[in-house]
Amino acid sequence: MAVGAEDGMAMGIEWELAWRYLRARRADGFISVIAGFALIGILLGVATLIIVMSVMNGFRAELVKKLLGFNGHAVVAPYGGEIRDYEKLAAAIRATPGVVRVTPYIHAQAMAIAGETAVGAFIRGLPDDALKPGGLSGMAVVAGDLGELAYERTVILGERLAQNLGVGPGDRVTLLLPRFVATPLGGIPRGLPFVVGAVVKLGIYDFDNLFIGMPLDEAQRLLGMVDAVTNIEIMVADPDHVDALVPQIDRIVGKVGAVVTWREMNKSLVSALDVERHVMFLILTLIIFVAAFNIVSSLIILVKDKARDIAILRTMGLARAAVVRVFVIAGGSLGVFGTALGVVLGLVFCEHIATVRAFLERLTGARLWDPEVRFLSEIPALVDPVEVVVVVLVALALTLLATLPPALRAARLDPVDILRYE
Repeated sequence: MAVGAEDGMAMGIEWELAWRYLRARRADGFISVIAGFALIGILLGVATLIIVMSVMNGFRAELVKKLLGFNGHAVVAPYGGEIRDYEKLAAAIRATPGVVRVTPYIHAQAMAIAGETAVGAFIRGLPDDALKPGGLSGMAVVAGDLGELAYERTVILGERLAQNLGVGPGDRVTLLLPRFVATPLGGIPRGLPFVVGAVVKLGIYDFDNLFIGMPLDEAQRLLGMVDAVTNIEIMVADPDHVDALVPQIDRIVGKVGAVVTWREMNKSLVSALDVERHVMFLILTLIIFVAAFNIVSSLIILVKDKARDIAILRTMGLARAAVVRVFVIAGGSLGVFGTALGVVLGLVFCEHIATVRAFLERLTGARLWDPEVRFLSEIPALVDPVEVVVVVLVALALTLLATLPPALRAARLDPVDILRYE
């Protein structure tokens, strides 16, 4: 019982000494300033890591979501340019376990003309259910009514494409196809007028800038593809394991075409995002590493400044291990408080990132998020709890390791030599 009481008293003395050493006084205010900078460095390092990793996670998740919502988890690409008897093939693929939706569609290049403006675009002929609200992932109607597509010669346009052409619902757009019609004067491109039924926003800059949607049967008539499509889109229950279903779908497709997964279609983009994410984590960890060096320098100065106090405590019976714990507690407290404040700052920033962006844009007058460059319309932020825990553990580990050299140096001080020269 007495031993336990002594141990508790010793621990109380260690915590009291660590707190006294960290408090600013007139004589050792410089030490506290360095310790304050170390705490701020850890705070900013942890917050920056959480913010950047969350934005990159959100960017990847939103980008993949948009890409998958528009192009599917896998696509049947025909060898001959078109797929005939596609309904029977789609039904067979739909019966495959793990497949949740199969959508035949037509994809073709076109030139959209309105007045004197001509813009390159692509036509996507889709079944009626895909051209309803919620049919395409992230598609939102900006103007008009998707119900207007029930009429012939009616299309929907991406928001930016409509802006570039200067048209809206009810206006006419001529679609010029890369197919020539023979005339007595030679071949001329085939162009047909269409009415804009609705303007939609897909959330990805390139799609909003190029998308022309129309019913599948209308696209078949326009392109002369009677009872044929250019591709079949496949949606599965788990997109991360779509490769496991490819052999089964390949057997169904046979010699008609090849099955291409979303990873293969966006291989360079997805791998680039993964590499960038890992590299950014390593680079930003250096901020915490530098802050840890500030802890080392502040504790070394503190040890030198408190050498006489340490010598007196040692002569009074304070053990070497207790001296080590005093400085570990002092430096570790900076790491714990800095990490905790950094986590709070990072999470709050991620929660209100859109508000912060709007405030900074008003303050600086600069456009901080350009959809033309970033590919997405808004800044996404997706906090991964596992990554937050990893950041916290890395920060605590670095700061605790940083306390060991000065703490061991303090424990090795010889009280006799110090008091003799003091």
